[in-house]
Amino acid sequence: MSTPSTEPKAKARAAVRAILITPQAEVLLMRIREPGSGDCFWITPGGGIESDESFEACLRRELQEELGLSQFEVGPLVWLRRHTFKWDGRRVRQSERYHVVAVERFEPTMSDLDEARALQEFRWWHVSELLETTERLTPLALGTIVLEYLRGSPQAGPLTEEILED
Repeated sequence: MSTPSTEPKAKARAAVRAILITPQAEVLLMRIREPGSGDCFWITPGGGIESDESFEACLRRELQEELGLSQFEVGPLVWLRRHTFKWDGRRVRQSERYHVVAVERFEPTMSDLDEARALQEFRWWHVSELLETTERLTPLALGTIVLEYLRGSPQAGPLTEEILED
């Protein structure tokens, strides 16, 4: 007979994120710190989809709140990711979609007060830096995803899905 787990069940959450890419092959990332933890890592902008939102509406809302970006076209879906993790004392099972958004370089402005508490900094990374860094990026394959996109190497067949559990 197995012993029941004492860990709470993970809350399911759908999310959409943007890989913002400039003509100079730079990508905007946000360095965040998990509340109550010293763990920092880099993520692309975006977030959770509200019950009545489409993927595109969510991405538009999130980029406005997190970056002050309102004028953009949602580009192709380039990556899928499922990640189960702990955030602020809760387990989350998140399914994410990553879309490319072509932009000119700009100075981001965070207006979401909840998100601002976790934000450490914004940074534009050149694709070569993404490929060489030892810092924790989300998704893990971000440098390769961006490089393949810039080379015009579309993936044959269905998208690969990165699956992680912390």
